[in-house]
Amino acid sequence: MNLPLAASSGERKSSPRPWVLPNRALTLYYGCPEMPRLSHYFLPRVLLEEKRILYLDGANQISPLLVARFARDRGVDPSAFNCLIRVSRAFTCFQLTELIRRVPKFLETFDPNVLIITALPDLFFDEDVRDREARASFEHALEGLAKLAALPVSIAIFSDATSFKTSRRDFLHRLCKQANEVVKVEARPGAELSFTCEKATPLLTI
Repeated sequence: MNLPLAASSGERKSSPRPWVLPNRALTLYYGCPEMPRLSHYFLPRVLLEEKRILYLDGANQISPLLVARFARDRGVDPSAFNCLIRVSRAFTCFQLTELIRRVPKFLETFDPNVLIITALPDLFFDEDVRDREARASFEHALEGLAKLAALPVSIAIFSDATSFKTSRRDFLHRLCKQANEVVKVEARPGAELSFTCEKATPLLTI
C-alpha cells in the first residue's frame, strides 16, 4: 500500500509527524474508512525502538502478515516484532469496554509503552444493541480511558465512525472532547493522505 502524504490547507494545522504517536497522550485518529488498517503503519517506528504495544482490536484488522512484512523490509526477524505486541480482540461493544477496563490487569504481566484501540466508538453503533445499553457501555469505556490517562503510556484510537449513519454520532464528539489530540485523516487524489490536527491539548507535567 502506497501512502504518500498531502499538505492540509485552512486554519487547522497539518500534522508535522503524521506517522509518529505522541508520547503520553490520548490521540484519536478518524475520518478515513481505512483507519483501522492504517494503524499498522504507526507500528514499525515503535517496534524498532523495542517498545511494547498492547493492541485492543475491535475492528478485527490486526494483520500478523503485514507486521512480519514490516520486519523483513527492515532486516529484522519477524519474531522480534511479534514478541513486542499483545493483541486482544473484541467483537461487540461490551467486549471492547471490558478490555479497556481490564488494561490495568494486563499491566501486571505485560508493560506496554503504547496502547492501540480500533473501532471505538464504531462498535457502539451496532443497531442490534439497544440505545440505552450502548450508551451505558460507552460511558464505562470513557471512564476506563480516563483512568488510563494517568499511566505512562501513549494511547492511540483509530476510528471509522464517520462512515456510519447513526443517531449515536454524539459518541464521536464525546471521544473527541476527552482526547488530548484529534487528527483527521482524509484520502486525496493520487492515493495520498492528509493528516490534519484538529485538537492539541498540552499535557501537564509534574
